[in-house]
Amino acid sequence: MNLLSAENISKSLGLRVLFNNLTFGINQGQKVALIAKNGTGKTSLLKILAGKDSCDTGTVSVRKDIKIAFLDQEPDLPLDRSIFDAVYDAENPLLKTIMAYELALENHDNMKALQKAIDQMESMQAWDYEQRIKQILGELKIFDLHQQIGSLSGGQKKRVAMAMALVQNPDLLILDEPTNHLDFDMVEWLEEYLETEKVSLLMVTHDRYFLDRVCNQILELENGQLYSYSGNYSYFLEKKAERESTQAATIDKAKNLYNTELEWMRRMPKARGTKSKARIDSFYETEKVAKQRLENKKVQLDIQMNRLGGKILELHHLKKSFGDRKMVDNFSYVFKRNDRIGIVGVNGAGKSTFLKLLTDELQPDGGKIVTGETVVFGYYNQDGMKLPEDKRVIEVVKDIAEFIPMAKGKSLTAAQLLERFLFSGDQQYTYVSKLSGGERRRLYLCTLLMKNPNFLILDEPTNDLDIMTLQVLEDFLEDFPGCLLIVSHDRYFMDRLTTHLFIFEGDGIITDFNGDYGDYRDYMLVKKSEKKLDAENLKLEAKSQKFETETVATTPQAAEKTRKMTFKEKHEFEQIEKDMAVLEDRKAEITAIFESPNAGPEELQKLSAEMETIMKQLEEKELRWLELSELQS
Repeated sequence: MNLLSAENISKSLGLRVLFNNLTFGINQGQKVALIAKNGTGKTSLLKILAGKDSCDTGTVSVRKDIKIAFLDQEPDLPLDRSIFDAVYDAENPLLKTIMAYELALENHDNMKALQKAIDQMESMQAWDYEQRIKQILGELKIFDLHQQIGSLSGGQKKRVAMAMALVQNPDLLILDEPTNHLDFDMVEWLEEYLETEKVSLLMVTHDRYFLDRVCNQILELENGQLYSYSGNYSYFLEKKAERESTQAATIDKAKNLYNTELEWMRRMPKARGTKSKARIDSFYETEKVAKQRLENKKVQLDIQMNRLGGKILELHHLKKSFGDRKMVDNFSYVFKRNDRIGIVGVNGAGKSTFLKLLTDELQPDGGKIVTGETVVFGYYNQDGMKLPEDKRVIEVVKDIAEFIPMAKGKSLTAAQLLERFLFSGDQQYTYVSKLSGGERRRLYLCTLLMKNPNFLILDEPTNDLDIMTLQVLEDFLEDFPGCLLIVSHDRYFMDRLTTHLFIFEGDGIITDFNGDYGDYRDYMLVKKSEKKLDAENLKLEAKSQKFETETVATTPQAAEKTRKMTFKEKHEFEQIEKDMAVLEDRKAEITAIFESPNAGPEELQKLSAEMETIMKQLEEKELRWLELSELQS
């Protein structure tokens, strides 16, 4: 069943044609990925299909009663509303029912309203749906639903927007770079969710593992033409290579035929006969094919690197805290030539703080950092990508240098360098404000490499870059003779480029793991299964002990030992459960504030002290709860 059809749609931005006369459709059950270079209009196309923008020509038809949910690359959320209002307030009767129920639960004094909400939940059969929403929010680590959206970081806003799209239970889900700002656990959960859910999907993503495991259809937009491949990303790569090989052979054959036919045309044939007319028509068709050009332009990265001396970077007993919250605790490491290290850890574990310590943006509380005299850092920082909006692309580069030294003693002009980074002559005079997200990142990377660094620190370099540019960047980094330190949620990128990892485990603990992310994931899966096995063994042991106790309790004395809860203890047990829920909620609120970049040092110090108190209270209440639960059983 066809859900959506696009017929002959075109879109331009000023004089720049993004795409022209595209025709395609999306059927029920298809999970489609759109692949194209940066600046070719991927985001614009998704917005047109989602009804958020209009095309210049052509039509988009959506099947009646089809519900579409759209995740924008840069979500435009209501900043003055809470997460709760944003997630639940949708044109969806089930969501409205659940919203009324959640509000009634909060105002539990009004039993009449609560009963009405429960009855409505029953009649709408919304209980499973409610649990599903809570699972989605939990997996995306959205705990404090009363937070104002305006107080959230960019990554938190993206996760809220993702939740808003998923909870709508749409027929067609349109996602623009869904894995940006998600940690590894979230990406893997989303991957499994989209793979198993009966939802049709259209998405743009640079995550190649994600493409391979989720998608069953690839649409490639290249040189204004749309190519369709029925299969996953690996299948697409194979068939694309075959297509390009066949296309090149067809062009070569047409060129040979064109040269022969051109001589015949120059002899001025009289086009009176039917055969002559047919041959002339055929000549012009051959000419079109022969004069085709295969666009094989790729970013060329061969910038000269400054010489790296014997001493590179040494960290000795490094410490950094915000209040009582430890970010780095007594960490030591001596960087060696050609070190290729990946950084892994949940949001708020201290990764960004660590990078700022290395680049002298923050000072350590203890220990010392010794940087070699020859080290030139190149720090690709998401927060630091502030390009001047009112300048043209070539002006941004010329502000750094008119001529750029290259490898093997060569040099390039600013214009020549930009051509290597796929900025054509016209694009070089485009204002930065007109560039797409991927083009901005390509320009930022260009300005970074112009400084000839020998120690690259890359903080989420893959976000918004197209797959073709990523492949070239990976090739360059693979041969880069300096040191690499990478923070990325792109698992393929990490697996290809890193040889060991710094694992940020929280509370300032950093572990040096010998292996890439794939090795680390396998290691964690083994540990998880061992934990599960230990838990099952403990359960069996507890059951065995309980059986022995019940067998022994045949005498009046033994029966007295297996007494039941008193009324007072029963009340205490119930109260402990409520207290623990309140403490867990507050713990989640504080954790969310820790992740926010807006929190100041004083606030963090107070919250750290409160968190410590909460953890102690939880521990005490859990012990008492276990004692009482034994009596209950």
